[in-house]
Amino acid sequence: MKNKNVDFIVKTAVVAALYAILTYAFGFMSYGLVQFRVSEILTLLAFISPAYIPGLVLGCILANIISTVGWIDMIVGTAATFIAVFLISRTKNLLLASIWPALINGLFIGAMLNYVANIPFMYAAIWVAFGEFAVVTLVGYPVFKYLINRGSPVLEVIKFKK
Repeated sequence: MKNKNVDFIVKTAVVAALYAILTYAFGFMSYGLVQFRVSEILTLLAFISPAYIPGLVLGCILANIISTVGWIDMIVGTAATFIAVFLISRTKNLLLASIWPALINGLFIGAMLNYVANIPFMYAAIWVAFGEFAVVTLVGYPVFKYLINRGSPVLEVIKFKK
């Protein structure tokens, strides 16, 4: 029992750290109207196991500490990430699952940018959704599909034991 708890805590911490570090490392394109947040590829871990949701949400909170729009992104952006990864974890098709971040972040971050920066909602929603789609679906989906189809040893390392 204790090993499962340690495994959960370690994997949660590693995923949160990876998400935050990738966001910071690519900060020049992780915030703002057009976001190509490389760390969002990690949201597809929720497709493999919902046990990754806490690490992804915590990573988003940490990443949004330095957001260009301030504390509101820690709330709105994290809520969007939580909803997206929850929906990913419930979707049985990886391609369809990869679309959730674009839809949810487009709506939530689009609304947030409309509120804080007075950017027209549809304009903001489309650009945010475009960035999410490019990163998660166009890049992340093929990577995860390859790993899943190949039965990659990487998946054995990242899977939570049930």
